[in-house]
Amino acid sequence: MADGAPMKDMAAPIFATLGCRLNAYESEAMKALAAEAGAHGTVVVNTCAVTAEAVRKARQEIRRLRRAHPDATLVVTGCAAQIEPQTFAAMPEVDRVLGNAEKMDPAAWAGLAAGGTERVQVDDIMSVTETAGHLIDGFGSRSRAYVQIQNGCDHRCTFCIIPYGRGNSRSVPAGVVVQQIGRLVAAGYNEVVLTGVDLTSWGADLPGRPPLGDLVQRILRLVPDLPRLRLSSIDSIEADPALMDALAEPRLMPHLHLSLQHGDDLILKRMKRRHLSEDAVNFVQEARRRRPDIAFGADIIAGFPTETEAAFENSLRMVEACDLTWLHVFPYSPRPGTPAARMPQVDGRAIKTRAARLRAAGEAAAARHLAEQVGRPHRVLMESPRMGRTEQFAEVDFAADQPEGQIVEATVSATDGQRLLA
Repeated sequence: MADGAPMKDMAAPIFATLGCRLNAYESEAMKALAAEAGAHGTVVVNTCAVTAEAVRKARQEIRRLRRAHPDATLVVTGCAAQIEPQTFAAMPEVDRVLGNAEKMDPAAWAGLAAGGTERVQVDDIMSVTETAGHLIDGFGSRSRAYVQIQNGCDHRCTFCIIPYGRGNSRSVPAGVVVQQIGRLVAAGYNEVVLTGVDLTSWGADLPGRPPLGDLVQRILRLVPDLPRLRLSSIDSIEADPALMDALAEPRLMPHLHLSLQHGDDLILKRMKRRHLSEDAVNFVQEARRRRPDIAFGADIIAGFPTETEAAFENSLRMVEACDLTWLHVFPYSPRPGTPAARMPQVDGRAIKTRAARLRAAGEAAAARHLAEQVGRPHRVLMESPRMGRTEQFAEVDFAADQPEGQIVEATVSATDGQRLLA
């Protein structure tokens, strides 16, 4: 460092990430881009736009970070910045606004480091036709790595604004995915998670339109040293025959998180989903036939516009009919710019009550699953010296230190209703 150089100029970039796992993945890629460009003294807020509350939290975080770092260059990016750039450009705390395509462009970071970029760089995300395979060394624990294989979404669910932040579906070519996973395995990772915005649409824009199942089988075949492959959230109605066949492969983890959203057929139609409740039940039954030890999670929305008590009860029945283990419950909140925001809304107190009932059903289902594991052997991937995950993604606490990042054989001795003990 030259004498007299201001310390803020040499400070490493600070990243604040809101929202989904894909955002977290992209923040890691941006860290590498910012470091390579020399974008020191920069604070980056990677925003989420899934609800109006998410945008409010982004604005709150921006104000907090400006107070904490008054001399930094504050950059706002992510889905909220893509969808409503002028909202953030109008904030006095914000110096630059980058769109979701621009945040992955090395030239944007080079320009930022040089101090000569436009204040707002947000182009039409719908014009983006490719998704780069951002080659990062994983993030989070040293036991599990996430690989982005897809971005964007071609569907238009009435509650969702994300396609307007992410653009249309784009796939990372299979060869790039396999190469990256091989690199991660060589670096010592024992589990890789495939992630994306709409994972099961992978391949629809590639030559020959290969389905996701083909990619999964190709990874398992060409990276034989990979102990565990896991899928993030999938849309069950898009599950192809090759993916169903792959469920029988022991190295594909017996845990699927389903984008179900509701258990009532009329509400599903109003959501513009492409499945009915019977489709979901049939899918989990077929999956269990192929992989009896499989566990399911699901996203479910409580209080979607026009939801009656009877319609809500159908969601509760869905939890039981599909024997769901891990629930992500979302109390509906209107997102401006979506068709659902213009539909007749459910009373806020009813939404809160229904969400609590769904969460209670989920907690009971998880407790039953955990109780069934007592006395059973499991292969556990250690995320820290005293905590790991089973193949079905249940958390396991250990009484003694285990080798972090390794897969250990353990017999479950007890459960406290929320995690397993071994």
